[in-house]
Amino acid sequence: MSSPQDQPIIGESPAFLEVIDQASRAAKHERPVLVIGERGTGKELIAARLHFLSPRWEGNFIQVNCAALTESLLESELFGHEAGSFTGATNKRVGRFEEAHGGTLFMDEIATCSMSAQEKILRITEYGTFQRVGGNKVLTVDVRLIGATNIDLPSAADAGEFRHDLLDRLALDVITLPPLRARREDIILLAFHFGQRAAHDRDWASFPGFSGDMIEALQDHDWPGNIRELKNVVERAVWHAEDEFEPVHIVELDPFRSPWRPKTASPVRQQEPVGRQDNEPSSSGPVTSPALGPTDYNETVAKLEKDLLQKALKANKHNQRDTAVYLNLTYHQLRHQLKKHDLL
Repeated sequence: MSSPQDQPIIGESPAFLEVIDQASRAAKHERPVLVIGERGTGKELIAARLHFLSPRWEGNFIQVNCAALTESLLESELFGHEAGSFTGATNKRVGRFEEAHGGTLFMDEIATCSMSAQEKILRITEYGTFQRVGGNKVLTVDVRLIGATNIDLPSAADAGEFRHDLLDRLALDVITLPPLRARREDIILLAFHFGQRAAHDRDWASFPGFSGDMIEALQDHDWPGNIRELKNVVERAVWHAEDEFEPVHIVELDPFRSPWRPKTASPVRQQEPVGRQDNEPSSSGPVTSPALGPTDYNETVAKLEKDLLQKALKANKHNQRDTAVYLNLTYHQLRHQLKKHDLL
């Protein structure tokens, strides 16, 4: 598996170029940086750029995913531990901060850190000192910290879920990455890059490109999973292609779409009326909950969409191109919606 520094950063949209310029400027200093962005926007690539363009580029670039570890394991991972500090700690362990001494520590999903860990991180960013778990010796490190998250940290701090003082310390530079839907000019550029890599993996002599329908589908999609989702769609299309001699056609954008997809129902708990005692007789007849409106948002919206599509088709005598104009959709967007609601 390639590391972030081995992966190219691709894009030419104004929003993307502005972020790259901001990251290049922030790389010149050695203070903490926060990288904010939705899932799949490339936060780890920006973190790698911050390190390898910095004066610390010859030092270690250490990464840790804070969300993947429990509170106790995270502190041991970050700060290390002494032998015997807890059950199973038979040997001393050097933590990620020590490993990153002289270099950079990239903490992905930093917002998931416990308050205890945040306090220790704050001390390191302010004084460069810490103690291993179970240890008394004060250790000193020289580390540049880069944190990343997909949540709004000021709101989290106001809600008491993140320390305001740590946020202030980390927010010398804040780089907020644009989602792919704000980088429309980059979608096909990125898609061709992923397509060429997938074609190479299939041992094709060359990459034949995409069909017109696929290009339209890629440009019209909103990409909630951003670049990671785009990569998956392109790779799936290439691997499903019959051969290397025809342009690659679009496959289902949502791999979970199926008439047999399980539906997760959230049971509605019925609560007893306030003040009712167990020995009170119930009113005559069955007790029913008051009408609270729709209880499943997704099903309700899906029904409304399907009804609208059916009425629009009928009004336009089932001519799909006229229906698309009628609904202010592109032809492909309409086709996608018709497939989504089993109307094709």
